[in-house]
Amino acid sequence: MRLLATCWAMICLFACSEKNVESENKLTGYVNTFVGTDGPGNTYPGAVAPFGMVQLSPDNGLPGWDRIAGYFWPDSTIAGFSHTHLSGTGAGDLYDLLFMPMNSRFTESLTPEGDYRPYSKFSHDREEASPGYYKVDLLSSGIVAELTATKRVGFHRYTFPEDEKSQIILDLGFRMNWDSPYATQITIENDSTISGYRKSSGWAKDQRVYFAAKFSKAFKSADLFDADTKSEESEVNGAKTKIVAHFPTTEKEQILVKVALSSASVEGAKKNLKAELPAWDFDAAVKSADREWEKVLSQIEITGSEVQKEIFYTNLYHLYLTPSLLSDVDGMHKGADGKNHKAEGFDRYDTFSLWDTYRTAHPLYTILCPDKVVDFIKSFLAHYDETGLLPVWSLAGNETNMMIGYHAVPVIVDAYFKGIEMDAEKAYTACKESAMEKGRQIDEYMKLGYVPADAEGENWSVSKTLEYAYDDWCIAQFAKALNKKDDYQYFLKRGENWKNLYDPKSTFLPSER
Repeated sequence: MRLLATCWAMICLFACSEKNVESENKLTGYVNTFVGTDGPGNTYPGAVAPFGMVQLSPDNGLPGWDRIAGYFWPDSTIAGFSHTHLSGTGAGDLYDLLFMPMNSRFTESLTPEGDYRPYSKFSHDREEASPGYYKVDLLSSGIVAELTATKRVGFHRYTFPEDEKSQIILDLGFRMNWDSPYATQITIENDSTISGYRKSSGWAKDQRVYFAAKFSKAFKSADLFDADTKSEESEVNGAKTKIVAHFPTTEKEQILVKVALSSASVEGAKKNLKAELPAWDFDAAVKSADREWEKVLSQIEITGSEVQKEIFYTNLYHLYLTPSLLSDVDGMHKGADGKNHKAEGFDRYDTFSLWDTYRTAHPLYTILCPDKVVDFIKSFLAHYDETGLLPVWSLAGNETNMMIGYHAVPVIVDAYFKGIEMDAEKAYTACKESAMEKGRQIDEYMKLGYVPADAEGENWSVSKTLEYAYDDWCIAQFAKALNKKDDYQYFLKRGENWKNLYDPKSTFLPSER
């Protein structure tokens, strides 16, 4: 389980956490945030802080597998900028809180026969991005959009041309792919502050995003809508609510918007806004985000060509996009049981795609950011407190049960043997109980010593058997270290279940049993 020497040899790195992050050759300059936005990469180019709650990025506005992250390089349209995105997955969820600046030049909708969805043309020649920053010229309107972010707050700066009909729209009914809002609310608190929530269901069944947003300029007027019905009240509720804030603008006038998120409450969002972004200095916020990214990237220094450095630091950047922060500055957050909880003495994280990350990403976290791993493990155990099991693939305070294995186990065991602080007895109990549940064919695995192919054509029989067996072997090592002799023997035997599918003649594992 001790992977330190192996990791050092594999990636030829050395730690330099005390490096001066204001050095002349900034490592953020090597990061290309557009990598993965074409083909099946499913990444987004927008603004995010390391492990941040907010992923503020452009959405092309059309659904599809290639647009899982909201943005697809071959596209030429932008329908707005939403605050939550997944990177590198096959799950079409999130896209919460879509903002879009507009003016009198807008005439067309991406969905002419459905919901009105205005969009702008854009060109990659007039688009740029770096860690924590994104900028694009909206060619259909002449508006320049810039984005940055703190951990819990998205920060927009829109530069308008002169226009009596300039607007900023917040469309809570905007949806793509698997995501679908079922309850939304917008409240106009005064002429420059709005708040509300967006509750939606998709891959993660119970998603809740509360928000508080402030505009740097008071809007002349604002229209609230429930679907296509205009409301005369200061608050609107429905599945598809929207606000259109009107701002007559002069040439190159800038309007800024700060949008804080919370999974727990509007009050939590307001606390996050006050704590993380009290000022209106957009350029300072960009510099702060850049410093945060420079700090984490500078933990590893490599020698090589400029191309090799771009590849390496872009990949290192992607490593820090998830897990994502779930708890507010005061610790409040939505738990996997649907109730609000308070993280005491740690930050609660989520977006644990463990089948994808247990082999390499999490072992590297133990080297680069062991303090964060402490919080990751505590987040696992909070999930266990709420559900009785460790997370499999958790998102937005939900268990999706996507993919196979119970791979929080090797993450915990690896961290334990590397000396990461944890409640070892509780962590062991959570590992054991997660390996003894009756769902996801674990009961058949325990009974037969392998996972059978089911009558409906289940074709993950071998994969499930192998991954359960590996996780069981990890539990055996954990039990041995804690002097739990009977458990050690039991899980060590289960860890050999892969042999039940192994064909020594061909040296292969069959495709089904």
